[in-house]
Amino acid sequence: MGNSYAGQLKTTRFEEVLHNSIEASLRSNSLVPRPVFSQLYLEAEQQLSALEGGSRVENEEEEEEGEGGLEQNCPPNPYQMHPPPEGCCTTDGFCQAGKDLRLVSISSEPIDVPAGFLLVGAKSPSLPDHLLVCAVDKRFLPDDDGHNALLGFSGNCVGCGKKGFCYFTEFSSHMNLKVTTQPKKQKHLKYYLIRNAQGALTKGPLICWKGSELRSRQASASACSSSLFPPLESSGLPAPFPSEPGPGTTSSVPLGAPQAGPASDHVSLTAAVGPAVFNGKDSPKHQPLVKHSLSAAPRPSALGILSNSGPPKKRHKGWSPESPSAADGGYPQGGGNRAKYESTGVTCMPQVGLVGPASVTFPVVASGEPVSVPDNLLKICKAKPVIFKGHGHFPYLCGNLNDVIVSPLLYTCYRNSQSISRVYGQYGASTIQPISEEMQLLLTVYYLVQLAADQVPLMEDLEQIFLRSWRESHLTEIRQYQQAPPQPIPPAPGAVAPVTSAQLPWLAGLAASSCNDSVHIIECTYSLAEGLSEMFRLLIEGKLAKTNYVVIICACRSAAIDSCIAVTGKYQARILSESLLTPAEYQKEVNSELVTGKVDSLGAFFSTLCPEGDIDILLDKFHQENQGQISSSLTASSVTKSASLDVGGTRLCTSYRLEPHCIRPFQLAVAQKLLSHVCSIADSSTQHLDLGSFEKVDFLICIPPSEVTYQQTLLHVWHSGVLLELGLEKEHMTKQRVEQYVLKLDAEAQTKFKSFLQNSFQNPHTLFVLIHDHAHWDLVSSTVHDLYSQSDPSVGLVDRLLNCKEVKEAPNIVVLHVTSFPYALQTQHTLISPYNEIHWPASYSNGVDLYPENKKYFGLSEFIESTLSGHSLPLLRYDSSFEAMVTALGKRFPRLHSAVIRTFVLVQHYTAAMMAVSGLSQMKNYTSVETLEITQNLINSPKQCPCGHGLMVLLRVPCSPLAAVAYERLAHVRARLALEEHFEIILGNPSSGITIGKHFLKQLKMWQKIEDAEWRPQTYLELEGLPCILIFSGMDPHGESLPRSLRYCDLRLINSSCLVRTALEQELGLAAYFVSSEAPLEKRARSEALESDAEKLSSTDNEDEELVTEGSTSEKRSPVKRERSRSHDSASSSLSSKASSSARCGESPAQAPPAGPSRGDRARSPQPCGPAEEGRALGERQWPRAGRGPPSVISRCSPGLAPQPEPGLKTSQWSIQVSVPSSSSSGSSAMHAAGPLVLQAAQCSMTKACRRPPVVFLPKLVYDMVTSTDGSGLPKAASLLPSHSVMWASSFRPLLSKTMTSTEQSLYYRQWTVPRPSHMDYGSRAEGRVDGFHPRRLLLSGPPQIGKTGAYLQFLSILSRMLIRLTEVDVYDEEEININLREESDWHYLQLSDPWPDLELFKKLPFDYIIHDPKYEDASLICSHHQGIKSEDRGTRRKPEDLYVRRQTARMRLSKYAAYNTYHHCEQCHQYMGFHPRYQLYESTLHAFAFSYSMLGEEIQLHFIIPKSKEHHFVFSQPGGQLESMRLPLVTDKSHEYIKSPTFTPTTGRHEHGLFNLYHAMDGASHLHVLVVKEYEMAIYKKYWPNHIMLVLPSIFNSAGVGAAHFLIKELSYHNLELERNRQEELGIKPQDIWPFIVISDDSCVMWNVLDVDCGGERSREFSWSERNVSLKHVMQHIEASPSITHYALIGMRKWSSKTGSREVREPFSRCHVHDFIILNVDLTQNVQYNQNRFMCDDVDFNLRVHSAGLLLCRFNRFSVMKKQIAVGGHRSFHITSKVSDSPMAIVPAQYICAPDSKHTFLAAPAQLLLEKFLQHHSHRFFPLSLKNHGHPVLSVDCYLNLGSQISVCYVSSRPHSLNVSCSDFLFSGLLLYLCDSFVGAAFLKKFHFLKGATLCVICQDRNSLRQTVVRLELEDEWQFRLRDEFQTANAKEDRPLFFLTGRHI
Repeated sequence: MGNSYAGQLKTTRFEEVLHNSIEASLRSNSLVPRPVFSQLYLEAEQQLSALEGGSRVENEEEEEEGEGGLEQNCPPNPYQMHPPPEGCCTTDGFCQAGKDLRLVSISSEPIDVPAGFLLVGAKSPSLPDHLLVCAVDKRFLPDDDGHNALLGFSGNCVGCGKKGFCYFTEFSSHMNLKVTTQPKKQKHLKYYLIRNAQGALTKGPLICWKGSELRSRQASASACSSSLFPPLESSGLPAPFPSEPGPGTTSSVPLGAPQAGPASDHVSLTAAVGPAVFNGKDSPKHQPLVKHSLSAAPRPSALGILSNSGPPKKRHKGWSPESPSAADGGYPQGGGNRAKYESTGVTCMPQVGLVGPASVTFPVVASGEPVSVPDNLLKICKAKPVIFKGHGHFPYLCGNLNDVIVSPLLYTCYRNSQSISRVYGQYGASTIQPISEEMQLLLTVYYLVQLAADQVPLMEDLEQIFLRSWRESHLTEIRQYQQAPPQPIPPAPGAVAPVTSAQLPWLAGLAASSCNDSVHIIECTYSLAEGLSEMFRLLIEGKLAKTNYVVIICACRSAAIDSCIAVTGKYQARILSESLLTPAEYQKEVNSELVTGKVDSLGAFFSTLCPEGDIDILLDKFHQENQGQISSSLTASSVTKSASLDVGGTRLCTSYRLEPHCIRPFQLAVAQKLLSHVCSIADSSTQHLDLGSFEKVDFLICIPPSEVTYQQTLLHVWHSGVLLELGLEKEHMTKQRVEQYVLKLDAEAQTKFKSFLQNSFQNPHTLFVLIHDHAHWDLVSSTVHDLYSQSDPSVGLVDRLLNCKEVKEAPNIVVLHVTSFPYALQTQHTLISPYNEIHWPASYSNGVDLYPENKKYFGLSEFIESTLSGHSLPLLRYDSSFEAMVTALGKRFPRLHSAVIRTFVLVQHYTAAMMAVSGLSQMKNYTSVETLEITQNLINSPKQCPCGHGLMVLLRVPCSPLAAVAYERLAHVRARLALEEHFEIILGNPSSGITIGKHFLKQLKMWQKIEDAEWRPQTYLELEGLPCILIFSGMDPHGESLPRSLRYCDLRLINSSCLVRTALEQELGLAAYFVSSEAPLEKRARSEALESDAEKLSSTDNEDEELVTEGSTSEKRSPVKRERSRSHDSASSSLSSKASSSARCGESPAQAPPAGPSRGDRARSPQPCGPAEEGRALGERQWPRAGRGPPSVISRCSPGLAPQPEPGLKTSQWSIQVSVPSSSSSGSSAMHAAGPLVLQAAQCSMTKACRRPPVVFLPKLVYDMVTSTDGSGLPKAASLLPSHSVMWASSFRPLLSKTMTSTEQSLYYRQWTVPRPSHMDYGSRAEGRVDGFHPRRLLLSGPPQIGKTGAYLQFLSILSRMLIRLTEVDVYDEEEININLREESDWHYLQLSDPWPDLELFKKLPFDYIIHDPKYEDASLICSHHQGIKSEDRGTRRKPEDLYVRRQTARMRLSKYAAYNTYHHCEQCHQYMGFHPRYQLYESTLHAFAFSYSMLGEEIQLHFIIPKSKEHHFVFSQPGGQLESMRLPLVTDKSHEYIKSPTFTPTTGRHEHGLFNLYHAMDGASHLHVLVVKEYEMAIYKKYWPNHIMLVLPSIFNSAGVGAAHFLIKELSYHNLELERNRQEELGIKPQDIWPFIVISDDSCVMWNVLDVDCGGERSREFSWSERNVSLKHVMQHIEASPSITHYALIGMRKWSSKTGSREVREPFSRCHVHDFIILNVDLTQNVQYNQNRFMCDDVDFNLRVHSAGLLLCRFNRFSVMKKQIAVGGHRSFHITSKVSDSPMAIVPAQYICAPDSKHTFLAAPAQLLLEKFLQHHSHRFFPLSLKNHGHPVLSVDCYLNLGSQISVCYVSSRPHSLNVSCSDFLFSGLLLYLCDSFVGAAFLKKFHFLKGATLCVICQDRNSLRQTVVRLELEDEWQFRLRDEFQTANAKEDRPLFFLTGRHI
């Protein structure tokens, strides 16, 4: 059944289920098939048993039955083991006696083996990665030929010592093998066990059971017990095929083989294998792409979106249940069996290879005679051939299996490509056929023919070729089926003659004929066995030396072909075989080669290279010669320089400055994006995050276990100040405190994390942000760890911690994943919603710089851009002489891993370069130009700076043992060359800190001005300016940042066989860099001729002077139009490892750069410096094959150009040297001899460092992958499998597109990748289910080193500020106005300590008519007595233009007694609000309540909406019956449990923002709160406040102002009081005992304060006070407890102000106006009404009426109310607009009135509003004499209207017995009669005196009553009227305008 599941089938009807599942998936709408296979298997644990440790090489119980294997169509029978005896051990790997049998555990223990017995390794299906040791009688084992094994069995258990097992069935039970089929010794006894040199038991050769399938092994059995071949996607797609042929290839060729078939029957080979760019290069040969008349069997078909998960409906002959990926149905085949079982640990993650899984991991269907592998194959061939099984049957192999590798990848690829067309089945496209086998093989041959000698075949290339070829041949049908609805009978395509199997070998041979035998075709007559034997023979005879690929075809069978392809090229075979190792195996292999001394042969070889003898001898000789008197030219002047220069006062280096920690615009933008995402989670209706309930922010940053990254993050946190800002730490925090917030994910992490969880549990009001930095690291599932606890404890740690139940369920933890490579978190099963992804923004949008910064980020795309032609020097390079030497040594040492060879070669190159620079010039031939350039610049850079600053070289050695070797060797060489003080060598290991020598430590301290004696650099950033080689080890970088002095990034040793996108980008991310924008970024101005490769490669010493990065112009040039130079092979100029210098370098000095521009100019256009013009003239067109072509004549030159002098110096002083690299040392010494001139002119490497990114050296393979583009225009690397831990959902997926944004790329990966079983998201959810996303999980992705840490720390700061802001409120903070106008009477309330007013004292207080509320700053002043008030006495007035300026506010922290709006929801007030999940949404009932009002002369009908929970506040005629009244308490009640007064809050437009949640304000006390709303807003208020009582005003009041609400509240309350008195009178309660007060509160009252006054003495003038926040309950209960309270008509309190002075608080009570929050006695004010028409100042108007009625208004000055500034609703909701809808004109107040009967534009607004607004702004038109004439106010009868701040009014009441000011002294400047009633008579008006020319304004409801009023009041006696003095508000007649008449006093 294949290897995909280590499970037992539940049913023998496997194929039927499989077919059904495939049909179901084809018919379903989703393109990705559902994982239906799980129904066929047992429990998940058993599936997981297949996960551990890489692959399951020998898990064959499903593959073989007996000798011959199963029939192809028979699935294995399920086998039931006998249940084990009670109480015995059943653990895998242990016998039933409980003894450990695993080889790893007992390899070193002594084992007693009886004579005649052998130790054998048995395989258990449940422990695929372990061998179990047992002792077996050798008579029952076969000999070497697989014969002579006795039937039966005899064996002993080596664990418990039990002997005499005679049946293998019994023995397998005892060993707990837990097999799934009948146990057979042939199946389970796999290996002989042998003891190695150390005496440890190890796996030996395979036991050669006759007839079993012989599996090839890797070279060293110990090195790789099982190899998992990584999926071939990993290797990246080669370029798909361009639509037009590229230069140098022909798109088609005339038919060369007409006999192959009719000329019309082309299958589009051109499209398939045409001018593709394979592996990043054009085809090396101008191959005629013969467009043979090949054709596929009737029209192949496929589309690349459906995975193919099983057998085709008609069984393809090559398919069988045992064949490679039949079982892998749940997961489509990308190319190769996406091994579902795979490595468990980080250390064992599968290495992704160039071709993908191969060899013995997978069974291959074998038949026929076995083929013997020759014994000395590896020795002769220098490489292990890799054999890809193709179509049909594959023969058995036997013999020396260690020297070959067999892989089913190609088979899988073929099978996948034949399933493409199944997706069209739903369209009825039955006639679309897949590509035939013959066609597939032919296309494969074409592909191999085109591969260059240094390229490796990729399965992705083939998949794309098959897909494109098939699409080309079926384009019409595909389009037809995609567009048209399904047709019952599709049109038959034209008949095409297929390629027959007989023609195939001939056509393949024809295709391969032009390739110089790099592809060799072998045709077999009977079976593949003869072809394989022939191939082995040719290999042994050396006849395939030039052949890279052997294609073996057997076309004898009539029905189908057999084929296989062997990779015999040494380079290709080595890379393919190494790609099969997992990282753990790779490390293990390298380690064993180092430990066992295999590498000694390599060292011996190196020492023979040097003609002067061994390098070490040379070094010792040099050391002895120079001891004591180190050459002066090489003494690092920096050693003494810094001190002497400082003292001498000569200029010091100014380039060195550590970057200040400041937040950049980009980081701020990202932080704000993060914040808005968090807010959107909180705002969503799901209520997954309640931001309102958090008071502060806390955080924990989880990082990988790298000491440097840890220290780096600590410093970031420290410098960001985030801990202080979040209030987590005090000012003087220690480093230990900062460590609490950063968690290194190592063995100790769990304890720290537990305390974090505990902390979050104990602090529910703190929002904890869990930041997972470098989140692509360790995505291994914890289930893997749980299964195999003996593995590394840190494996699966991220999953165990971050995905634990506590984190997922905690409502106060938000998880933020931060990574540069988010791909593995963007799968079909991810926990992160696509809406919660934040991508780093692009810096440009439509050419606009979005976030201008003074630094430009230089990342991967910019590095690639630098390689395009037209740039000065490419920043990405490869070193061809290094690659050539590695390849040569690879052939010489085939048994050594190439990583070992590469490391030794590179160390050798560095050694030789250091020796060459030190004066041993002969050594220059033993290094490469690149290494020499690096070394020269490293050693010479400190000399160019007065302080000795140098550059850093990063040498990346992923494998730690190799890094240690490199470190020791380089340190040794440095010591022998006496260079210890020139540069440091640092071994950077993730697990340890940084160690540097004392000398360099001293320098760093001096540069950074550090006094601390104990200081040591802990991050690489602190090595700024230190000349050093940093050997950076560890399989993955963990986010370590590098300093700006990094100049070279040497990545030549990265594991080029592990190509996945994450791994590649991670390595290249090390070089990412910020470049100062001030640097000249323009493309340098120079001619085309100078842009040749020789030019770019021309400088060694002075390479630093050359490089200018390209910035602004790159966007302008189309990359399509330029041909990429392929000669960034820096040594294409033929400097092989021993090349001599060329004559060119010494040619006439005229070719040296002229001594031209001054330094300043040079910065703008640096001069070329280097080889001769002829060299430059060789343009790219003349060098089409520079990388591979014959050596060119140009050798790399190194002109030792002197550093540039100051601008003032003459050119004659320049020292120009043109020399070969070897002379650079003498050149440099000559320069230093030039003295101080050169020293001053020299430029510190730090200055250059800021202006340009480092140079990166890559392996050639990686370089090609990165710099080539695929069909989408993206670098080919982007098409690679995104990460080790995921796999493609389907092989036939679209390519990523260049135009995709990060978001679209994320959606692409979410659609096309699935996690592997070992990935932590593997079991997370069913595909596509939205509710599978974790709601509080975010992902931030951005390029490496761009500043993500700074961004998320800034996010924490602004999140904290926002939470504080949520707990803060803007309240009005304004001083009282008109304080100095207060009437100074003899009466003050001087009982300062009285808690309540004394009624008798209070009655004697005069009423203060003047308004002091600052909101009425622009209202008319009310005059109360005759005095000359100057206009400037009114305090500081606003200028007219300031009228609309925002009022002054203060930000206050919400107290626990605040009133809240709808956004607040905490546990306590859920029930109060009616949103508590345990309560159903509150049901409400609507009740009508009618009462008659005599003054309106009609009945008023109001509606109450009463929630069920509030019905107890009301009286009903019967339960659920008619509403009768609202219950009122008694005056005599003294209970402190509730508030007596019902609170009414009129509101409009503030359903969300009104502060109606009084739960906390009332401190939980019972109270009655009624919202008074307009009818049209009833529904929305009810939605937001389901548990509040609503009083709904009649619809006629929909457009009314606040006066109407106040009027109805008061009238309703009085009517209710009457009803309650009547009701309770029957209960024997006196009417005056019923509580008569109500509260009318604004909807913006947020908090209440009390002043605690401390009086020095009874009459003392000195007193102090303090203010504190109290609950509204406290305020109300205090006021309600006042003695004689019923004698007060209106009670209020001060409006809060921070500027309150002693004068205001000195008196505890005032008799004055009250506003905003009033307690109204409805009984006393029965006859005083609010004016229901009023919009503004209705409270002032009412206050004046109440006072004139002789009633008491009392303001409690010790209480104050804070009013929140709410920007929406309230009186702002009234907009005055024109009734003519299309009038765009703005309406100004002057247009609010017009002449009657005029054609004025009518306005859509109530007449009263227009009147009030007009008078506020333009009353001076009616009262010109009154303007600024405060001594002569306007007389206003029975009402107060605001006439604007510049006019004063005097209010008088016409009611009999009313209290009025004395008016006898006043001469009024005007008279205002507003809707006056019958109390106003002619006699009343005659009491008042007016100025001559005073004006009159009479306002009435209509023109008729206007005339009647004039007559009734006899106004014409004293006032003169004119016809034109009549006006009306600008209302239409139906809107009932108000009419005015104005006149002048005679």
